[in-house]
Amino acid sequence: MEIAIQKADVLKQPPKDADLSFGTIFTDHMFNMDYNPEKGWHNPRIEPYQPIVMDPSTMVLHYGQSIFEGLKAFKTADGRVQVFRPQENFKRFNRSADKLCIPLLDEAFALKAMQELLRVDQRWVPSTHGTSLYIRPTIIAMDPFLGVRASYTYRFFIIMSPVGAYYKEGFNPVKIWVTDKHVRAVRGGMGEVKTAGNYAASLYAGEEAHDAGYTQVLWLDGVELKYIEEVGSMNIFFVIDDEIITPALSGSILSGITRDTVKLLAEKWGHPVTERRISIDELMAAHESGKLQEMFGSGTAAVISPVGEVYYKGKTLKVGDGSVGKWSQKFFNAITDLQYGVDQDTDGWMVPLD
Repeated sequence: MEIAIQKADVLKQPPKDADLSFGTIFTDHMFNMDYNPEKGWHNPRIEPYQPIVMDPSTMVLHYGQSIFEGLKAFKTADGRVQVFRPQENFKRFNRSADKLCIPLLDEAFALKAMQELLRVDQRWVPSTHGTSLYIRPTIIAMDPFLGVRASYTYRFFIIMSPVGAYYKEGFNPVKIWVTDKHVRAVRGGMGEVKTAGNYAASLYAGEEAHDAGYTQVLWLDGVELKYIEEVGSMNIFFVIDDEIITPALSGSILSGITRDTVKLLAEKWGHPVTERRISIDELMAAHESGKLQEMFGSGTAAVISPVGEVYYKGKTLKVGDGSVGKWSQKFFNAITDLQYGVDQDTDGWMVPLD
């Protein structure tokens, strides 16, 4: 399919890199494509960024049939633009689509559409280290119908936003709050899917955590409220007695691209990550014995986020000495050096905008 391009008549001025926050400003253009049973995915187009007009009965508004991805484009010191592991994002996008009864996309075409949109709006990619252009592919159900079934029609769109640090702390240790009252997901449900409702389920506990002075919620499993799963916007890792541990994917944990990158780097360095069930009691015991050396999150938005403090059932755990740990720093440096072109990409993870 050929992608039609309609340029905006008036272009906005991108903000200065120093003024960037996260997810508040959007580029001049967006990509749109539609689906119906007769034509399949059709009418791919790049057009000025604008509202999506929909009927009040549009199914996504009532039944939450919506999926999305998040990835980033980076500018190197010599001005090249490149995207970090986008093929993995579109593979996961289709896994989410399958779970939500949404027609699958041609992953190669989705990647081409994203690259074409980047070419049109590449002046929006910021250049300061630590900034990037966040890319949000999304599919929503578009049938105007008040009945519980999968929609017959869909809209696939991509929007982009120049961003700075995701957390106000930047690359400094964050504080996280463990909930033993609220449940985000259970095995067999939507916990492993990047869908809107999955995040809506985390909001109430997130507000409680913020009110208590914590950055994020650390979720326990939805059956026993015993085993650690993930943080609201990132996967989680622990370093206990020199062993790097992350909760095994169980059907209620998102399979993170950055999580996978950490695992692959650790294997390359001869210090493989152990994937297994780890309980909150084991974490508490490791802290009590002095074996909990480090804790960090991984995700597209923050890359690596060191954890300096954990609160659980009235107890506050200070992780290590409360500063950035050696593994957090090592993974952060390795990933960001690839993203910004400081180190050579020997694994084919960076896709350049040619």
